[in-house]
Amino acid sequence: QVQPVESGGGLVQAGDSLRLSCAASGLTFNNYVMAWFRQAPGKEREFVSGIRWSVGNTYYAESVKGRFTISRDNGKNMGYLQMDNLKPEDTAVYYCGLRQGWTISIMVSQYDSWGQGTQVTVSS
Repeated sequence: QVQPVESGGGLVQAGDSLRLSCAASGLTFNNYVMAWFRQAPGKEREFVSGIRWSVGNTYYAESVKGRFTISRDNGKNMGYLQMDNLKPEDTAVYYCGLRQGWTISIMVSQYDSWGQGTQVTVSS
């Protein structure tokens, strides 16, 4: 089972940008979906964005549409989440999840493996 590893979190001010990375070494098939979720203190983990590994189709939560961009580098087995115009409400631990299949699911239970998460803190 591929274990994703996130990196790139940090402390920024409102309006700043960050790029998160997800290393997914060992992927051998194209029918994967990589997604980013986030979990703020006291809240449930929520879907942020997902990408179909083979063709690059993407999907975003309404709260981040137009500010976040998901992408992947197939050759390096790396996924990215570019986050622009960050807001204090974006503060959370961000997780990278992988699922085998063709559908970008917004449900936590649909993902087979998770990274340990990376903290993103946005100050006002």
